[in-house]
This record gives sequence, C-alpha cells and structure tokens, in this order.
Amino acid sequence: MASNKTNAGNFFEDFKLGQVLNHATPRTITEGDVSLYTGLYGGRFALQSADSFAIDCGLQAAPVDDLLVFHIVFGKTVPDVSLNAVANLGYADVRFIAPVYPGDTVQTSSEVIGLKQNSNGKTGVVYVRSTGVNQMGEVVLDYVRWVMVRKNNIEAPAPETVIPDLPSVVDPANFVLPPDLQITEFNTTLAGSAHMFEDYEVGEKIDHVDGMTIEEAEHMLATRLYQNTAKVHFNQYMMKDDRMGRRLIYGGHIISLARGLSFNGLGNSLFVAAINAGSHTAPTFAGDTVFAWSEVLEKADIPGREDIGALRIRTLATKDAPCAEFPDKTEDGSRDPAVVLDLDYWLILPKATVAV
Repeated sequence: MASNKTNAGNFFEDFKLGQVLNHATPRTITEGDVSLYTGLYGGRFALQSADSFAIDCGLQAAPVDDLLVFHIVFGKTVPDVSLNAVANLGYADVRFIAPVYPGDTVQTSSEVIGLKQNSNGKTGVVYVRSTGVNQMGEVVLDYVRWVMVRKNNIEAPAPETVIPDLPSVVDPANFVLPPDLQITEFNTTLAGSAHMFEDYEVGEKIDHVDGMTIEEAEHMLATRLYQNTAKVHFNQYMMKDDRMGRRLIYGGHIISLARGLSFNGLGNSLFVAAINAGSHTAPTFAGDTVFAWSEVLEKADIPGREDIGALRIRTLATKDAPCAEFPDKTEDGSRDPAVVLDLDYWLILPKATVAV
C-alpha cells in the first residue's frame, strides 16, 4: 500500500480568505549564506560588505543584504502558497523593518487577503501578506505578493472575488530604519561612489551598463539557498511538457541581479527601505544576459533625519538587450519584449552635508 505522507502543496481551491499559514523550517542566516549570495550576484555595497564600514555607520556589524532576507522569508512561503504556481505576479507594500545580522534566525507566516479565479476556470490568483520575524519575535520584513496557482479540481466552485486595496507607494513616514544608524563617518572613497542624495534629480535615467549571464546551475543553486521548492524552477521532467519547455528562473533571482548591477550608478545606497510594486513582465531562462537601468521617480526627506534621504527608484531589467536607450513601453503602451522586471522601490542614501 502506498504511503501518503508527502506534501502536494495547496491548489487554488484550497485557499480561504483570512486563512493563516504558519510556514515550516526556520532559517538561521550565516556568514556562509552572505558569501554565497555575494558570489551569485556580485553585490559591492559597502555597508553590507564590511563590518568595519558598518561599525563606522553606527551598526553592530555588516547587515545581511535586504534582498537576501527577502528571498529567505519568501522561500518559507513557497511550499504552502506557490508550490503549484504558474507564476508569481507581483509585490506591493514591502517594508524592511529591522536589520538582520549573521546568526539571526528568521521564520515566516502568511495570511490570505485576496482571491480571484481566472476566467479559464483552471487557475486563480491568491494574494497573501507574509511576515518574517527574527528569533526574538521582532518583525524584520512585511510584504504582500500575489501568485497565479493551478486548480486541482477544475469543478471546484470559484470563491467570492476579493482583491485587496494596496498602497501604490510606501509612505517614507512609515520607513523603519536602524535607530543607531549614523553617517558622520561615511567614507565615499570606500563606498566606491561620489554621488550622494543631492546629486540625483527626479526624471534622471541611469544605464547601469554591465550585463550578467544566467547559468542553469547558478539560478538553481540560488533558489535552493532560499529553500524555495517551486517545481517550475527545478523539475525539467515536468517543464518539458510546459508551453515554455524549460525551467523558469525564480523572479527574485532577477531582482537580485538587477540590484547588484545597480551599484554602477547607485553605489552609495545604504538600504532598500521598501518595495512599492514589482512585476515580472516576461520569463527568463538560463543563457539569458540580464542588463538594468533605473529612473529616479521621487526624492523624499525622512522625518527626524537630516543626514539621509530617500530616492524612489524604478529599475527595469532586460534580457539580451543593453539599456543604453532605456527600453520601456512604446507609445501604444505595449512593453518592450526584452523587459523582464519592472521594480519600484525606495533606497536610502547619505546626504552630502555630513559625509567625509
């Protein structure tokens, strides 16, 4: 007799509005994880790279990269939320609330806040708010995402449609930054960029110039690092019969590649304070070369802080298309087919009046 002890994951009809999912496998983040993340994406941001630099900025050590925290918190949700996903569709109201340091442990829970069955009756969109906490129960990350999930029983009735009302932009007044952060000793030479908050103008576009080619083993290694078990990233036996015919790259891999590439132009960014919205606009595959460009959408002061400011940045990543001409949408609103990511987020930068 066959045993039935394995987890097939939730299908669309299994989700209920208000349902709370407490996800398995807390994860202690180590210096090894940080080094591997650097090896995968080549991030050069000084605050996350050197304890000495972070201590000069008032922190206890170099914090874990914000996006590594995001991916690990996200990965906890996959077995319960998106194991049977067709695609992750977007993010909103993502707030990084407390720094994470090597040795900290994170775990995640999610609440179902929206449901909508698609017109084909075979899939539906599930909206969840996920919260990551550290070993002391302190919230380190809170965000909403929505994902298209397959139905297992096509005859299962459609739930009432509920689409959550989400903010289009996180208000800088709601940022939570380390209270001990200070930048009177911020060294632009060590940071690798002379460009401070005041040097950026709304409407300015920055070609990050460099490209990075995705390798098959590399993206699978990264996704395993986050304990993300989504089948579409790993199972070529399954995906050979999919319309794509091959494994999809985890969308967060593209976000981290774009963030790593953005150092060339945004090198003095201290933290990602929030992500306002994000869309994976086209699939990416091993062998694609990713480029990125950014536009400054907005500048904001941070209440109670005279030494740092916030830049609202829109970063677009492309595949096999350099960004010297800033590929985006055409006049009729259609998107350049090379664009694979459209990410709207807030960065924290030092102001020139206090840097050394």
